[in-house]
Amino acid sequence: MLLRVQAIHRPRRTPVAPHPAAAPTDPATTRPSVDALRARPRSKVLVIGGGINGVGTFRDLALQGVDVTLVERGDYCQGASGASSHMIHGGIRYLENGEFRLVHESVVERNRLLRIAPHYVKPLRTAIPVFGTLSGLLNAPLRFLSHRSGKPRARGAVLIKMGLALYDAFSREGGRVPRHQFVGRKRALAELPRLRPEVKYLANYFDASVHNPERLTLDVLRDGLEATPAARAVNYVGAVGTHDGVVRLRDELTGEEFDFAADVVVNTTGAWTDRTNAALGTATHFMGGTKGSHIVLDAPELLEATGGREIFFEHTDGRIVLIYPIGDRVLVGTTDIDAGEDLVPVCTQDEVSYFFDLIRHVFPGVPVDPSQIVYTFSGVRPLPRHDDTAPGFVSRDYRIEREAVSRDAPLRLSLVGGKWTTFRAVSENLADAVLGELGLVRRESTAERPIGGGAGFPEGRAAQRDWIAAHLPASLDPLRAEVLLERYGTRAEEVAAFLAGGPDRMLESTQELSVRELAYMARHEQVGHVVDVLIRRTSLAFRGLVTPEVIGEVAETLAPHLGWESERVHSEVRHAERTLGDFHRVAFGPRATQIEGAMNV
Repeated sequence: MLLRVQAIHRPRRTPVAPHPAAAPTDPATTRPSVDALRARPRSKVLVIGGGINGVGTFRDLALQGVDVTLVERGDYCQGASGASSHMIHGGIRYLENGEFRLVHESVVERNRLLRIAPHYVKPLRTAIPVFGTLSGLLNAPLRFLSHRSGKPRARGAVLIKMGLALYDAFSREGGRVPRHQFVGRKRALAELPRLRPEVKYLANYFDASVHNPERLTLDVLRDGLEATPAARAVNYVGAVGTHDGVVRLRDELTGEEFDFAADVVVNTTGAWTDRTNAALGTATHFMGGTKGSHIVLDAPELLEATGGREIFFEHTDGRIVLIYPIGDRVLVGTTDIDAGEDLVPVCTQDEVSYFFDLIRHVFPGVPVDPSQIVYTFSGVRPLPRHDDTAPGFVSRDYRIEREAVSRDAPLRLSLVGGKWTTFRAVSENLADAVLGELGLVRRESTAERPIGGGAGFPEGRAAQRDWIAAHLPASLDPLRAEVLLERYGTRAEEVAAFLAGGPDRMLESTQELSVRELAYMARHEQVGHVVDVLIRRTSLAFRGLVTPEVIGEVAETLAPHLGWESERVHSEVRHAERTLGDFHRVAFGPRATQIEGAMNV
């Protein structure tokens, strides 16, 4: 998928139209991971697509001892997986669509991820402000039966109470979160005094959040690579064609192409599934994705107004939206617009206006304006083709399409749908389908297997301090130790040992990265471009902390580890500035600038 990423530096101004930023290539650059594919150009299974569902399937198959290879045209988690609302949730609103199986599975998987990935998945207290009592009771059956939004009609307290009661019932299996609570107007305004005064009730319940979806994806990938020597995964390698029963792959960093054979091909390219199948010689019409955009604000008053809770509510157009505190920033989203053929989404001015309108709808007295935007992003949800069904009612469930193209061609399985919360279950089902085709049986379950740095992760501040004291060098600065634990989970012990293996210093442009940590990322995390570090290996871009100095220093530091000559370093800086800036104006400086770009996935 193509994902456009935008951000704004203070002082800021309103976003403008996007421009694509071409990624630099270097024919002289060689990568051992790509060389390994050329040296052994065959696997039992080839997974195409490195979003969370593709990476999860890769991990599951590798844990079964399967000879599996994954290729991703861009960086891991660069598409829709990296453009999510950062929520791990059961999808309470899907109850209205009648998707009870999906909601049940989602809640169970939410509870499971809280157990097996506690380093990245945390409980999230959520509040629904309710402005009516009986409204929506007549509209809900119509929406359920027709799957069309019709004239917006607010969901009242009775309808929301019924949904939350059912949600609680689904949550009983392996639950670690409290049941919902309903409070009246007086208590609601006492808890959240900046709420719109017309509020009648406040419904409180728990879901979960994932503040670092990109790093969780990398952790899942690492599990797969460590599960069996036969497992291989490479980013910046695309599937561009097929002939004589083999898939044609292209190294997107050098432009070189080579053949690769597999018995089963698994297409997990999300909104690009049909286009990937077309490149592989078969026209399909499975997908009908919708565009979702978000903005990130540095808005202290709004952050305080949320009271540390996600505010999840129905806007005046009937769209379910959210205001979500993440650290010292506030995430606001999301839209749900038919993407059509446009798989290169960008957050538009109309969407930005919509977000500020919804903030004023629920917090009318809280001052916010576009100058507080530090980041915007947009992606296309990998939803099934839905014809005239309203976007908000398109199923979030998933299915697997099987295609036996010809006797000589590999069997192809295409994933249609799938969402972040259910990635483990989706991956398990896809892996089981592959195992069935290969005549193999599952030998290990992923249901309770900790993910990466979630193994032995200490919960609570006191436990984390004890863990740091027991596992990280005493010479490590306490704040630096906390950053490493937050970024890597218990794999921070391995990272800290690497940092201690040579001279190290913090970058001059940021206190969140060191010279040795960038070397670690280059060696162990398949960095292909500077923007991979800024957007997906760290949260610097998300939090609006990228400067020209950061870009330049990161590029210079990575260069010797990735074999970049001077010209490649300069092209990486230009690429990052185009990707993270409006290159029709001053990319960075004292004036506000919009960060915008397009990256192949």
